[in-house]
Order: sequence, then structure tokens, then C-alpha cells
Amino acid sequence: MEDEAIIRLYQNRSEAAIAETELKYGSYCRKIADGILGDRGEVEECMNDLFMSLWNSIPPVVPRIFRAFAAKITRNLALKMYEKKKTLKRDHSQVGQTIEELAECIASGENTQTHIEHKEVIAALNEFLGTLDEKKCRLFMQRYFYMKPIKDIAEENGISAGSLKTLLCRTRADLRKFIEERDLY
Repeated sequence: MEDEAIIRLYQNRSEAAIAETELKYGSYCRKIADGILGDRGEVEECMNDLFMSLWNSIPPVVPRIFRAFAAKITRNLALKMYEKKKTLKRDHSQVGQTIEELAECIASGENTQTHIEHKEVIAALNEFLGTLDEKKCRLFMQRYFYMKPIKDIAEENGISAGSLKTLLCRTRADLRKFIEERDLY
């Protein structure tokens, strides 16, 4: 089913919208949640919250890109669940590591995740991503949006883990410079 038809189902308050979303994007959203939470039960709870959020937000919101809309909601829900469960300073999981890596680029007195949510930083980050070539952008997103482990990203993209770490380090340095130039650091 096309995304526009799924959105119409939500707008018409048809319960089939949830089934169609599950069918088309369930595994995609589970993969996002699993990358953050790593627990099957929590992933399923996150999925239930996703469906409730979609049901409550469509209407009035009409997403332009339904897949991205569902992914963003999934990621935000999973991060909220994650933060409830663990403190970042004591955490050595994948999420803690990726947020610590970004902390060097986007610093503040508050926690990094809260600061990332600020609209100005989001706009600058999107602008920065637009300056990257396709490969760098893909690798950056796999690490910092999907929060995949270095090893998995390297294998999927046919590069060594060391090369990936170097590329990500340089990209973060470029991001920090980009953010500093806009007085957002």
C-alpha cells in the first residue's frame, strides 16, 4: 500500500492504518528501536507507543514522508525509554558511545541529547549533512541516527573499522567547526 493511502486510513480513523504501517514499516522501525534499546520486550513496547503516536498525530499532522516520520517518532520514543532506564555517564552501550562522540561537537551545560533537540542545532546539522558527499552522509547517519556499531557499519560498507573511525572523527571535527562558525557551540 502506498504511503498516501496509509495516511488516509489514519485520517479516516481506520484501524487498518496500524496493520498497514506494521506491514510496510514494522521491521524498519523495529530495527531502529532495537539499535537503541537492544531488548525485544522494550522494542515491542516502543512499537506500541509508535502506533499510538501515529494514531494521535495523524491528523492534524500530515507527514510529507511517512517513512521518515515513523522513523523519527520511533527513534525519539526509543531514546526516551533508554534515558529512563540508564544514566549516560555510567552507560557503555552503543547509545552512550554515540552520544559521547557527538558531545565533542555539540556541547552545553545540559545533557547532549536535550541540546541536540534545539531547532537551531537541528537546522545547522541538516545544513552540514547537505555539504557531505553521499558516502560520508550515509556513514554518519548510520552511526549517529541509527546508532549502529562501528563493526556493523564497516562490514555493510566494505571498509575497515579503522578507516571508518578516522572518517567519522574527521567528519565530527568538520561538524564542530561548522557549528562553531554559527555560534551554536
